[in-house]
Amino acid sequence: MGDYDYLRKIPYFNVLSEKSLFEISKIALVKEYKKNTVIFYEGDEGDAIYFVKKGKVKISKISQQGKEHIIRIMEDGDIFAESLLFIGGKYPATAEAIEDSKIIVLKNKDIENLILSNNEVALGIIKLMAKRLQNVAVIIENLALKDSLGRTVSILLTFAREKGIQGKDGIAIELNLNRQDLANMVGTSRENMTRILSQLDKEGVIKLERHAIVIKDVNALKNLS
Repeated sequence: MGDYDYLRKIPYFNVLSEKSLFEISKIALVKEYKKNTVIFYEGDEGDAIYFVKKGKVKISKISQQGKEHIIRIMEDGDIFAESLLFIGGKYPATAEAIEDSKIIVLKNKDIENLILSNNEVALGIIKLMAKRLQNVAVIIENLALKDSLGRTVSILLTFAREKGIQGKDGIAIELNLNRQDLANMVGTSRENMTRILSQLDKEGVIKLERHAIVIKDVNALKNLS
């Protein structure tokens, strides 16, 4: 086993051959960011894509009114800034480490050179971009067609699918986010987010705990989406 085995933990790379993983490891930089450190700002010139090796990264945008909108929280294995691959340009959002994190950085020019000589890596990148388009379609649907409750439900279901732990009381979602962070992801106020979660708790659909949300009735939650 090589010292590039950490790449196997990234969903986009875990099916690649040893040779391809080795080639990627030669162009991969691993950088450490302390909690609350900005990795890049919205509007900065972009020249790389990023993967979370360990930690959590907040992707956010600032509205014209100066309000932060959290797009997503990236965790181990997640990719961000991939929209600039091949075309370059400015980062469309800000990335900030919300806990001490290790980030894999792949420079665009190095990736382009690699895929010209490695068909397997080229196919992996194509699948990566296709997956991104699917994710963007879901985000657009959530923002355009669903109200605050629907978007909250959609986010809870996504968290449950990606990081939920099945227990005797339901699916537990450990959260490192406060109510304001969740509100920013949904695009609503903190007060409205608190009301939504409290109502779902009162109806027995979820159970609010100090650092977690337990989904007690998944079907009832889906019916609200």
